[in-house]
Amino acid sequence: MSSHKKRRSVDSVGQTSVPNKKPRTSNGFQPTKQQVHKRQQGNPESSNDSAEEIQDLSSSGDISSQGSEAGDNEANSAEQPDFMDSSPKTFSSLGVIPELCDACEKIGYKLATPIQAAAIPTIISGRDLIGLAETGSGKTAAYALPMLQALIEKQQGLFGLVLAPTRELAYQISQMIEALGALIHVRSAVIVGGMDMMTQAIALSKRPHIIVATPGRILDHLQNTKGFSLRSLKFLVLDEADRLLDMDFGPSIDKILKNIPNGEARRTMLFSATMTAKVNQLQRASLRNPVKISLSIDDTPSSKSTSSIPTTLKQTYLFFPHAQKDQYLTYLLSLPLANKTVIVFVRIIADVDRLTHLLTALGHKPAKLHGRLSQPDRLASLNKFKARQRTILLATDVAARGLDIPAVDAVVNYDMPDTDATYVHRVGRTARAGKAGTAISLVTQYEVEALQRVEKTLGVRMEEYEGGVQKEAIDGLEGSVRQAQAVATRKLRDDKDKKGGGGRGGRGQRGARRRHGDDQDLEEE
Repeated sequence: MSSHKKRRSVDSVGQTSVPNKKPRTSNGFQPTKQQVHKRQQGNPESSNDSAEEIQDLSSSGDISSQGSEAGDNEANSAEQPDFMDSSPKTFSSLGVIPELCDACEKIGYKLATPIQAAAIPTIISGRDLIGLAETGSGKTAAYALPMLQALIEKQQGLFGLVLAPTRELAYQISQMIEALGALIHVRSAVIVGGMDMMTQAIALSKRPHIIVATPGRILDHLQNTKGFSLRSLKFLVLDEADRLLDMDFGPSIDKILKNIPNGEARRTMLFSATMTAKVNQLQRASLRNPVKISLSIDDTPSSKSTSSIPTTLKQTYLFFPHAQKDQYLTYLLSLPLANKTVIVFVRIIADVDRLTHLLTALGHKPAKLHGRLSQPDRLASLNKFKARQRTILLATDVAARGLDIPAVDAVVNYDMPDTDATYVHRVGRTARAGKAGTAISLVTQYEVEALQRVEKTLGVRMEEYEGGVQKEAIDGLEGSVRQAQAVATRKLRDDKDKKGGGGRGGRGQRGARRRHGDDQDLEEE
């Protein structure tokens, strides 16, 4: 960027800080070359509303407007974006303004990912969008950059709302938005359960530019926080929409939609890993004539396969008697997976706590993540794992979607998940961005059918784990594991006593959290 370029800012609501006094447009900003070019192309709303279908975006992806017909291709060829070819794209070539391109460079984004190359020009042009892509594909920047660019052009508080299914994902989205918007001084607020309502109400009263929230808590504020309204909202993003609906946030989202401007007055983006029947119903209710972008994913509602599995992921299993499950887990973490970053997925919260005590007694230092931890404790666990201060993360399915953990060597399914979709979401934590990864499912005599169901749904036949399993070493762990199990039982009893025995007070506290409609407090105990 040349040295004479002037920066723009949204550091105060309704105000623009520009270092010089050059003539401005009516909204207070000097138009960039990209903005002039975009406006010269005409108003996107005046274009033909018949849907365009654009093939060969990627080797197995497509772009199409909802309800399109193949025969519309020719008639709409003038509307086809210039990202049809698969060559790498710079953010500048996609129409992103220099200030935001600089921000991308500062955080190490040099070239756009496929979902970014497809989505950014479409959103900048003014269209609603459905983006179907795998977790870890760069979806956050795909909607954050156009939203920030639109904010610069029409600066105001409470400009955008991003709905996310989990607290951790909400914090990560906010961090990304603030990093991309650092040079324009964007202000965001995270509104999630497990945090003080009054503190959040004060943050909302300051009219941040962008709110990132879980549906239950933002609805709570819409209904109960005096003076708070989203009637001026310009940008709505539904991130991880399939997960939002899997967690039964549909009714909350419906109520939120009734409290924000209608489709003509707002832009709406829906991003999802899969196009389920529920997601399809939601997009019909919330989006207006959207363009659909699908990348390397089977998005049909009737599809049994919920997502694609990376080709670099090795899926394996270990079969043994149920009584030896803790021994096999200890063996894996002590020998084959020693010094590797591992996420161990467990079905219920109680087993996460038990295994934390058990592994600690055996000399490991695991971090843990589940819905009954306080928000500061959750973030502390994640940060330790990301920084490799802890190489083992014990987690319920809170962590199965959306978390930004760049390098995970292996995923261990301590319990087989309840659904095939959950299996896909779990193992998707490893083998990301073309890196190799291993998934190991611990299968007892009670879980054989669950393993076979996953194999049938995904059309794969898993191999038995051959990572140097030594039966003698596993048998030799029996004594120490039994001692650690006894320690874990005592620790759990002590924890229960400290919390008042889990009596009426404990149940009442959990009930209070659930009444706030939060997400991760609904996990199995």
